[in-house]
Amino acid sequence: MTSPTRDRLLRAAADLFYAEGVGAVGVERLCQTAGVSKRSMYQLFATKDDLVAEALRVHGPATVARYFAPEDTAPSPRERILHVFTTLEEQAGSPGFHGCPFANTTIELHDASHQASRVALAFKEQLEGYFQRQAALLGAPDPGQLGTQLLMLFDGASVRAVMRGAAIGDVASRTAAMLLDMTSGVIDPATSGGRGSGA
Repeated sequence: MTSPTRDRLLRAAADLFYAEGVGAVGVERLCQTAGVSKRSMYQLFATKDDLVAEALRVHGPATVARYFAPEDTAPSPRERILHVFTTLEEQAGSPGFHGCPFANTTIELHDASHQASRVALAFKEQLEGYFQRQAALLGAPDPGQLGTQLLMLFDGASVRAVMRGAAIGDVASRTAAMLLDMTSGVIDPATSGGRGSGA
């Protein structure tokens, strides 16, 4: 089977599962969207579960990477952390935003041991690890805990946007900044009247 066929299936799967949910999209609809026969799909993937997991595995890196700022645009650890939340706020305001694809998949499957759930968790851990590394660079007393708290904030903000069907303004980035100030002692001069040492 040609690589373009597999690529079309994975692209269609990633888009449809994100927009409509894994359970709502059947194999027939998926194949029609991708322009691939069911026979061809099953030659490439033994089950729909295999396709769900592989679609996350292939397209997940781009989903995570869009939240990471290039160092030349966000040179400090604090700025890199806050960039994640300002990007989320921008994404949450768009019509095509349906929350976090990794959390959505795991919640819908109701099975943490499912292969797609394990792939999803690995990507969430990448974001948590990113937060923890930046927190360590900031000198946070407990980078692991701060990274976990930031991930929980990220997930909560995503859910809020989906449940309300509306943009979340700057609440996520402002809350993240407050959390950084409280736990790492890094005060933002722009919000503290010049107090503190800055990032």
